[in-house]
Amino acid sequence: MQARIDKLIQLMREFELAALALNPGPTLTYLTGLHFHLMERPTVLLITVEGEMAMILPALETAKLADVSVKVEAFTYSDDPETRPEAFFRAAEHLHLAELDLGVEATRMRYLELMYLGDVLPEHGFLDASACLAGLRMVKDAHELEKMRQAACIAQDALLATLQGLQAGVTEKAVANQLIIQLLSAGSDPDLPFSPIVSFGENTANPHSVPTERTLQPGDLLLVDWGASCEGYLSDITRTFTFGEVDPELLKIGEIVLRANQVGREAGGAGVEAGAVDRAARAVINAAGYGEAFIHRTGHGLGLEAHEAPYIYEGNTRLLMPGMTFTVEPGIYLPGKGGVRIEDDVAVTETGLDSLTDLPRSVLPLEDFMVG
Repeated sequence: MQARIDKLIQLMREFELAALALNPGPTLTYLTGLHFHLMERPTVLLITVEGEMAMILPALETAKLADVSVKVEAFTYSDDPETRPEAFFRAAEHLHLAELDLGVEATRMRYLELMYLGDVLPEHGFLDASACLAGLRMVKDAHELEKMRQAACIAQDALLATLQGLQAGVTEKAVANQLIIQLLSAGSDPDLPFSPIVSFGENTANPHSVPTERTLQPGDLLLVDWGASCEGYLSDITRTFTFGEVDPELLKIGEIVLRANQVGREAGGAGVEAGAVDRAARAVINAAGYGEAFIHRTGHGLGLEAHEAPYIYEGNTRLLMPGMTFTVEPGIYLPGKGGVRIEDDVAVTETGLDSLTDLPRSVLPLEDFMVG
């Protein structure tokens, strides 16, 4: 943990941030090993560029600090909300925050915490520390990569178990529910990366559809976007299947997306721009005449969060480094007809991209995976 905090302090110096405030989430856990839920009782970790740390938290959570391997000063409050401001003031005074601007995670910090912190920063304010924090967790070590590989294996085993029981007439909701059961049975942490996306037929043309009562019928595509968690590290995979005889154009776009996925995975590596992966995958779909039907970026970073840096979009000039992990997920979506997405999780190596996922990528008949 101290090495991670030292890395954060170095980044804070580079970005000229004097102090940071973190509320419960992956970054706080990454730095301390502590797990807290976002709830009505605020919990905030304060860190200065000198490496001093203070945590404001409910008194009932104090026992968790006994397991922290780095020095964190605790400032607690009781169940009475009127005791919270004093804890914030005491922590700010301990770290001499009153004269500093405070960096926060823009996508995570809530108004509740900002309200209390604002009272102790009367002359100053808040800065978006997203750019600073993006560099903290992007490069994974061997332990982290192994947990992500395990998360991918858990997810793949769960899907195969789910597909065995499918038959015509089953609903999207029922398949999604069964997949969740199989994920937990296969060893996933209870906190899944996201609720599985299961879509049939025309619903597959919506990249982020929500499972409905739509039933599986011959002639449908079946798209599943799902993931597992292993000790907090995540997988995020998409596969598409056919059920019965489907429209030939849907088979065609399946072959195009498969090529785009392969080309994208072959395009990355150490020293390559993140945007180059997107451009390579997108070029395949553009050349096939379906460019306007590829309506999202090629991928996103993956780790303790399902979406984190680096983001794989055309204009991203960030150079990939060994240990970075992200998805490669091109797709083609034809409204009213259907869509195909094929998504893999990859890790950057010195020589290219290593795929953490290995489930067959072709758009295969669902019947090949069903029992009986």
